[in-house]
Amino acid sequence: MNHDPGAAMGELGRDDPGTDVAASGAMPGRTLSDASRRRFTAAEVGSVRWSATAPDRLAVVSTEGGLRSAWAWDLATGERRRVSDASAGAEEALVTPDGTAVVWWHDPAGDERGRWMVTPFDGGDARPLFPGVPDAWASGISMVRGVAAAGFAMDDAYVVVLAPDDGAPVEIARQAAPLGVGREWPQGCGGVSSDGRLLCLRDAAATDIAHPELRVVDCGSGATVATLLDPGRVIEPIAWSPVPGDARLIVTRETGDRRRPWLWDLVAGRATELSIDLPGDVTDAWWYPDGTALLLLHEIGARPALCRLDLATCSMVTLVDRGGTIADAGVRPDGEVWYRYDDGATPPAWLAADGPPRVAPPGGPAPAGRRWERVPCPNPRGDVIDAWLLRPDGDPPYPTILHAHGGPEWHLTDGWDPLALAYVDAGYAVLAPNYRGSTGYGAAFRERLRGDPGLPETEDLLACLDRLIADGVADPGRVVLEGWSWGGYLATLGAGLHPDRWRAVVAGIPVGDLVAAHYESAPPLQAWDVAVFGGDPMAVPALYHERNPMTYVDRVTAPVLLIAGERDSRCPIGQVMVYAHALARRGHPVEVRTYPEGHHALRADERVAQAELILDFLARCLAGS
Repeated sequence: MNHDPGAAMGELGRDDPGTDVAASGAMPGRTLSDASRRRFTAAEVGSVRWSATAPDRLAVVSTEGGLRSAWAWDLATGERRRVSDASAGAEEALVTPDGTAVVWWHDPAGDERGRWMVTPFDGGDARPLFPGVPDAWASGISMVRGVAAAGFAMDDAYVVVLAPDDGAPVEIARQAAPLGVGREWPQGCGGVSSDGRLLCLRDAAATDIAHPELRVVDCGSGATVATLLDPGRVIEPIAWSPVPGDARLIVTRETGDRRRPWLWDLVAGRATELSIDLPGDVTDAWWYPDGTALLLLHEIGARPALCRLDLATCSMVTLVDRGGTIADAGVRPDGEVWYRYDDGATPPAWLAADGPPRVAPPGGPAPAGRRWERVPCPNPRGDVIDAWLLRPDGDPPYPTILHAHGGPEWHLTDGWDPLALAYVDAGYAVLAPNYRGSTGYGAAFRERLRGDPGLPETEDLLACLDRLIADGVADPGRVVLEGWSWGGYLATLGAGLHPDRWRAVVAGIPVGDLVAAHYESAPPLQAWDVAVFGGDPMAVPALYHERNPMTYVDRVTAPVLLIAGERDSRCPIGQVMVYAHALARRGHPVEVRTYPEGHHALRADERVAQAELILDFLARCLAGS
């Protein structure tokens, strides 16, 4: 939710005819407006992938039909076909290097444990891309002509598998410590070199899952060719040169406090920082087809821009700088730049840097929303916390949703958010801080939670809320604490730590019992807990006890709404119900909604139902105020 500096506070989106906003002084609405409902149900395009040899054949993740699924889109003919299982959907899809098939992650139970499937682009049955590999959690995938590589997290080990186009899969690495192929997100990059000889792994054997070593191995023998490690820092493999035989890998490293692009030359045996004059972070990069230039995604203060860097001259040209959110991008074989853009007023679409949308969902766009306002807020430690504000029509002070984002290694920009817009349509202001632990503000800011999670974020959330109250924007008697995933954890924690601040608490896919959540979650999440807390609950029991929402559950005074996935392997349902039971045991008002999926609700009708439930719950909690 990155603020557009040209937009004035309080004057955004006032003339949107599709917005149904509660009048000043009136009770917030308890039902979804028509515009809000259509923002949830309008088709939306997520990731888009193509191959260098068949660029008109796209693998697309789309919500067309009401379920987030993998689709085959043919730009030449305009034909679209869903390739993933219509009962389970899919969140990730790639196109094979020759453009003949779409590869997608099949998660039949919704717990993120599954397998990579491949479906012919022109129609036919799906088959496993790595036959014989049991269902597991995905840990990266990469494909080039001749070979595909993928990492898998099993219950007792992490494995890496190679699958030649003309042979059976071969396991080339297995270990107890976290191990993955190429980048964690987006999938399909930074793994196998363009000639199929080298494979870059993320290896946490000597570090932890948050700061893995990069290890390049020979695809033929599995032998280690080179390693790259900055202890306590994040290094990420971005993409190999597209030129066959060119063993250069673009990586991002934290130089000083910021992420910068480096070229790792495996032949020369050195990594060199690229000489660029950009403040902030370079968070992503894509090669131009001839290997002479890079497309860089640069971000400072949660404002993104796309730049073209000539590698020979180090000259740079800005291609896109419009605020909002750039969630993904790429360079087409003809050199055209495509990127996925949205902002608080504009639903997501894939645009060309020099032209109109290139990939748009059917049925027309959702009703417009409104841009977010940036509100810098000092915290008691002397940091300036970037918060982002949506305000409803009418005069303040407003009933206010204090939103804690997930991650925590994530940050909010001026982005499209149907639920936040539904809150605003109903008459609430929404305040969303990028608390300490968020990405985008330097390594030290992000690393602040190591050994100290939960309390710094809560302190920052309250500091931003107090700024809004002091400015007369938020009504201190009508504040709702709300969050999802890690934000759901902060909601349950804050409900007991600061019970007098909230009229209601909404915790989506949350952590309720921190100790139980650790032991019930998937192996990568357990490894992440160890990295952040400095050990598991038995190693640092006092810290887990102090930061556990269950420790403060008997202090909660506000009504609580919990929303959880029945097959969630990140924030499992069991520990959510332990927290709910503890509230119910003492007769405290608590409501629970579960849905039959995992960490994300992939169906539009479920997201609508959740929004309706939240608005009704909040209206009941705020009645009489």
